[in-house]
Amino acid sequence: MDLTSLFSIALGAILINNFIFAQFLGCCPFLGVSKKVDTAIGMGLAVTFVMGLASAVCWVVNEYLLVNPAIFGEEGPNLAFMQTIAFILVIAALVQFVEMFLKKSVPSLYQALGIYLPLITTNCAVLGVVLLNVQNDYNFIESVVYGVTGGLGFLLAIFLFASVRERLDATMECPKSFEGFPIALVTAGLLALSFMGFSGLSVF
Repeated sequence: MDLTSLFSIALGAILINNFIFAQFLGCCPFLGVSKKVDTAIGMGLAVTFVMGLASAVCWVVNEYLLVNPAIFGEEGPNLAFMQTIAFILVIAALVQFVEMFLKKSVPSLYQALGIYLPLITTNCAVLGVVLLNVQNDYNFIESVVYGVTGGLGFLLAIFLFASVRERLDATMECPKSFEGFPIALVTAGLLALSFMGFSGLSVF
């Protein structure tokens, strides 16, 4: 396995092609669970876990059940057209597992995340990472690395955004028309512009 290739995938997922600031995927939980750093970190960790595990499970499902369904023999049908539905079902099952775990082990975080926790199922960043794994023809290790580091990129984005929002709420007085959601969108736009500075990075 080429470590340079894996490092390139990780660098791209975290900074260059960040799911939030570059690809604009997963903006719903990003905007909804970023008022406090603690809940933002909890959401980021949950998304990272789901993205990493979904990448691994979906690669196996795609490789051995959809594209090459060994259960039907060598002449079995190609079920690649079922990828989106199959991936959504896998993601939904994983999110249900995470929800049950947090409800039992970390009830305070479970309550803080609220409706946004089950919404990870429809988080387009999670579905996007498994579809991009297929599109980029990643092997198992590359898929897992891309999933985990893509989640870490989401965690970095939501942590930075929550930190800025907390500081704004505590210290900054802005015009009435910018209070609340408008100033949050301005902040997100400025952070996205700052991440554009990573677009020239490359791994040799």
